Amino acid sequence: MREGHRLHRESFVVDAHCDTALRLAAGGTLTPAAGAASGHVDLPRLRAGGVDLQVFALWVDSDQRRHGRLRRCLELLDAVVSETVRLGDDLHLILTPRDIDAAATQGKIGVLLSIEDGAALEGSLSALKAFYRLGVRALGLTWNGRNELGEGVGAAQGAGGGLTAFGREVVREMNRLGMVVDVSHLSDAGFWDVLDVSEAPVIASHSNARAVCDHPRNLTDAQIRALAQAGGVMGINFCPPFLHRSGSASVDDIVRHVDHIVDLVGPGHVGLGSDFDGISSTPVGAEDASRFPAVTEALAARGYADDAIRAFLGGNFLRVFRQILQPAD
Repeated sequence: MREGHRLHRESFVVDAHCDTALRLAAGGTLTPAAGAASGHVDLPRLRAGGVDLQVFALWVDSDQRRHGRLRRCLELLDAVVSETVRLGDDLHLILTPRDIDAAATQGKIGVLLSIEDGAALEGSLSALKAFYRLGVRALGLTWNGRNELGEGVGAAQGAGGGLTAFGREVVREMNRLGMVVDVSHLSDAGFWDVLDVSEAPVIASHSNARAVCDHPRNLTDAQIRALAQAGGVMGINFCPPFLHRSGSASVDDIVRHVDHIVDLVGPGHVGLGSDFDGISSTPVGAEDASRFPAVTEALAARGYADDAIRAFLGGNFLRVFRQILQPAD
């Protein structure tokens, strides 16, 4: 246990997905008063969990779409950026690899902005470029439904819908700008379309292995192999129904998915994508951001080498972010 704790503290830890922006936009804070903490993620728990870079998803949920998808996404962006500025002694907005280095040198937690559901673009490539200029560096092409870019896992239902012509255009423009393409929530056909179009590695920020837990939100072995072959990374989602078919899960179930992915493609293509603050229940032993060290301890107990654990905790996502997040020409 002590050895696992030491390794965790010495590692660069990346969580590729949380939905905490929703709570911030509703008036919440990352520095709650003593005894007033809610949800899964805040500054004290990020520090306790040893997190060095947190990806904040800007999710335009269906209840807010009547107010305008783009407008809602801007509200979420403003909430996260405002909190990042307010907590400037602790947080640093990540725009380029230089920002990753600066945050680490200064002992700050990196904040990377990602739009979850390209519906927020409202069919406009100009909106994508404007979001880039406002600091967004990743985008999940769909959520579960259909939008102007393509079909999500909940929309296809065997219809086989993939990317639209606009979706393909968005992927190409993201490659040009230096934005991370995220295939989580995308239909199976859409996944293969992205791999066909993208010239850069892509990520599945919060998706698990379908062979371990048969859920449409998880990736098949063929998809995992293709993602890895393209240099990409997938983040293990802590949502219990995605971890175990019973709907209940523990840290051991997180490690079972890691085991399967490592068996398929080696240790260089898997990371953390908790989905904290976007899930209604959590695995036993991994209840919030402060509990990431428990995952490290479980991996160490399983016999993984230190280098493999460091890669899983953040090194793999860090490699992809450094490769892609270059200033646009």
